[in-house]
Amino acid sequence: MRVSVIGAGYIGLVTAAGCAHDGHSVVCIDTDKSKVDSINQGTSPLYEEGLDELLSHCVGVAGNLKASLEHQDILGTDISLICVGTPSNSDGSINLGDVREAARRIGHVLGRKKDYHVVVTRSTVIPGTTTDVIIPLLEKYSGKRVGEHIGVAYNPEFLQEGRALKAFFNPDRIVIGEFDKKAGDILAGIYQGISAPTFRTDVTTAEMIKYASNAFLATKISFINEIANICHKLGVDVYQVVKGLSFDYRIGDKFLSAGIGFGGSCLPKDLRALVSASSTKLGYPAPLLRAVLDVNETQGLKIVEIAERKLGDLDGKKFAVLGLAFKPNTDDVRDAPALRVVRVLLEKGASVKAYDPEAMENAKAVLPPGVEFCNSAGEAIAESDCVLIMTEWDEFRDESLYKGRIVIDGRRALDPRKAKALCDYQGVCW
Repeated sequence: MRVSVIGAGYIGLVTAAGCAHDGHSVVCIDTDKSKVDSINQGTSPLYEEGLDELLSHCVGVAGNLKASLEHQDILGTDISLICVGTPSNSDGSINLGDVREAARRIGHVLGRKKDYHVVVTRSTVIPGTTTDVIIPLLEKYSGKRVGEHIGVAYNPEFLQEGRALKAFFNPDRIVIGEFDKKAGDILAGIYQGISAPTFRTDVTTAEMIKYASNAFLATKISFINEIANICHKLGVDVYQVVKGLSFDYRIGDKFLSAGIGFGGSCLPKDLRALVSASSTKLGYPAPLLRAVLDVNETQGLKIVEIAERKLGDLDGKKFAVLGLAFKPNTDDVRDAPALRVVRVLLEKGASVKAYDPEAMENAKAVLPPGVEFCNSAGEAIAESDCVLIMTEWDEFRDESLYKGRIVIDGRRALDPRKAKALCDYQGVCW
């Protein structure tokens, strides 16, 4: 199949590479020339395990993937996948500017195409966006009718940063929200070689499935952090509690890692957008989901509170911050708890040395001046008054790194018993 992917960000690039690997002819369209050039050289503009190798093969060996600045390249494809960003506005509501622009540009191009063409949204959008925003724009700018000349579908992504390619090729489910059956059938053809349960439904239900999935995962994280805070006051190890919970097949052990809370490009943004849309458009305040956000907001700063109890006034204190990405095996710093903590430390007059194996450049672009970025964990730790572990990269798990130091672990990266034998160790909620 001939596929055009609109947007060369995280979702778009993984989707484009995955489709090319499965034998489809793919053009990835983006307005950022540096991204386009990087992809055409077979190099990923972002860090994701295995992506560089896959791009190199698809671009240079198989020759069935290219990047382009020109939306007119959509004309040579059968199906277009919208994978642009949907960031938050200042009030937490979703910003659909890039989605609208993608729909307008696709519509313009399809006005010149004679054959039936399918337009699929993979970007996370508030339920109702496909019917109320995307379809009207496609029809307005193409002069054609959706359901007749243009097929429309919504196909939520469930990729997990750090293991996105594995999730693409081995998904736990494929959800196809179809406006018309023909569009759904063509979209299903993209996944022909992938074995996974496939659920076909309408577009608005598919949009809601994506939000419900992320809201549930976020709720599990805030739930276990609430339990962890109670356990800490009782002198109970929450990780032992989690082990006991995990034997219940209804609960399991996924997303029950207590610590400094969730971050990243999906959970915080999507939860805020759902709460905002529910409150303003539907008149339902979504109190449980608000509470999930509130718990997460306060949880990340507990590590600063512990530091103040140990060190007193933080003015002039030297901190080593290990980990800037919101999770290991990615360079994504969006809504990363580490960034909030660094900003608060600076506001309190502390100095910060920071290190992350992959996320340094992205962090430099958003953190205020005054942070010293180091080339290794050892360099960051040297001469520090306190070490904060904010991301559980494997290289931070060596307890001997911290001998004689004050260490506050936000991610259970260290074995508490081993760490306490070597340093002044405390977990954020254990």
